[in-house]
Amino acid sequence: MKKIALVFISILFGLLLQAQIKPFKFAFISDTHIGSPNGGAEEDLRRTVADINQMKGLDFVVITGDITELGKDEEIRLAKRILDSLHIKYYIIPGNHDTGWSESGAVTFGEVFGDDKFLFKYNGIIFMGCASGPYLRMSDGHIPRDAVNWMKDELKKIDTDQPIIFLNHYPIDNSLDNWYEAIDALKTRNTIAILCGHGHSNHAFNFEDIPGTMGRSNLRAKESIGGYNVVEVNKDSMIFYERKPGLKTLPAWRKIRIEDHHYSTVNKKFERPSYAVNDTFPSAKTKWVFSSDANIISTPAANDRSVIFGNSKGVIQSVNIEDGKKQWAFATGAAIYSSPALFKEKMVIGSGDGNVYCLNAATGKLLWKFRTNAAVLGSPLIENNVVYIGTGDHHFFALDMNSGKQIWVFTGLNGPIMSTPVINSEKIIFGAWDTNLYALNKTTGQLIWKWNNGSPVLNFSPASCIPVIKDSIVFVVAPDRYITAININNGSTLWRSNESTVRESIGISEDGKWIYGKTMNDTIVAFAASATRQKAAWKMNCGFGYEHVPSMLIERNGIVFFGTKNGKIFAIDPKTQTILWIHKLDNSMINTVRPTDVHHIIASTMDGKVEMIETQ
Repeated sequence: MKKIALVFISILFGLLLQAQIKPFKFAFISDTHIGSPNGGAEEDLRRTVADINQMKGLDFVVITGDITELGKDEEIRLAKRILDSLHIKYYIIPGNHDTGWSESGAVTFGEVFGDDKFLFKYNGIIFMGCASGPYLRMSDGHIPRDAVNWMKDELKKIDTDQPIIFLNHYPIDNSLDNWYEAIDALKTRNTIAILCGHGHSNHAFNFEDIPGTMGRSNLRAKESIGGYNVVEVNKDSMIFYERKPGLKTLPAWRKIRIEDHHYSTVNKKFERPSYAVNDTFPSAKTKWVFSSDANIISTPAANDRSVIFGNSKGVIQSVNIEDGKKQWAFATGAAIYSSPALFKEKMVIGSGDGNVYCLNAATGKLLWKFRTNAAVLGSPLIENNVVYIGTGDHHFFALDMNSGKQIWVFTGLNGPIMSTPVINSEKIIFGAWDTNLYALNKTTGQLIWKWNNGSPVLNFSPASCIPVIKDSIVFVVAPDRYITAININNGSTLWRSNESTVRESIGISEDGKWIYGKTMNDTIVAFAASATRQKAAWKMNCGFGYEHVPSMLIERNGIVFFGTKNGKIFAIDPKTQTILWIHKLDNSMINTVRPTDVHHIIASTMDGKVEMIETQ
């Protein structure tokens, strides 16, 4: 009798669901990558826009990320001009190409398009879409912490039987480091489909029983023209057709049945992150953890009283170093990706709102701010009452620590600065996303030399690593997977090695004898800090798997610390090449860690956690 009742209820819900949905059609575009060197991407998008404008019966357009190639302001504005020629409304979200190298810290995308998420209802179905990164760092895909919180809050307002279609750039699987949070939230409601891009091809997915569909890239690739999808929504189904702009609509390639879903009643186990490694290494324990409501993509600063950091909502926060309790907060106008620097009782940090801020480190009171013309994405270095910092508008500044007034500015860059400079004698050295490493006179700001690896590819710039220096040698690593030794006096290349495929994570031993690198698969490698060409002195398999985040290797008291893309911190003994401990904070990128003494390490994650780890 119960089975009959359940069948009857299911049929009734299905009929009610069909009754509230009225048929409609929409265009589904993805991965337009505006900013191509030959203009092909722009031509492809203009062709698609013209094709949509002449089609009958389309109600709106959705665009699922990677709108641009590198997230440059000019690329975003060009994409907006092209898309604004559509005759019907469009809804748009960014992808990793829009956020990963963005010279504005992804601020411009929101300003130009109005937001990086959307929520609307059409003919009985709610469409919900949000951004995904990573932001300004190479890592796995990541839905920002504030976007996850927004999703959860909005879903709570929606009736459990209301049909929902969720859109994101990434597939909602483990290519996103926090896929499980999105999935778990969506499964509390009647999510009938997930649409995504990223893979550049049409593909059917099953995201833990939620039907998923990846749409092709709008780019032509090796074909003569590009393409997009037309989605026909009926009372009982969604049907996907690939459209060749100006030519034809291909036969349907994907059909999703629209039905009422009750995911919470399904007793299935799905993949989730494991924290078992913390039981394996009990010598490293969490002393305290602070959870921010937004991403943290920087290294916290610390003194004997406080731990200070900024988040992607633009808030600078200070917590007590002993217990992690909040001390003060200061709101800036946009996301922060700059690691703060402390000098006596003062703290300096850059913000995406275009300002460099100096606050009283104990109280959070504003002491001064310096206005630039773009997002300040670089991290400050303070020496002898001078603040050195780079910005998103291709400038590098020296500021007076006491007044915030400009001492000098270097304008000879062709890309943004997103890392921390280093100083050696009279030289200040840093990389930019323009293929170059720069050495300036720290007193005058005059260019001494600039170096590049010979590749014109901007993505291969030595811009995310923090260079290390031994005597007259500068060592850098970059996404071209080479480690390079450079003469600090004239910028000439001493030697390069791609033996170990080190990407953007580098470090130096406390005695200066060894250069450490984190490879892209399992291994830490050490090279002698020499001016003559070196082979790896040793390689250590740490078992961390595929790895690509720029988390520098820090040696303190003979122990090397580094983080990974999946929330783990490793502590290794470089002399014996053994793992001392591993500690997992969450499942997102670990920023460069900050050891405070022999038994304490401060770490932060992209997902917004700051943790004090205590070791025995």
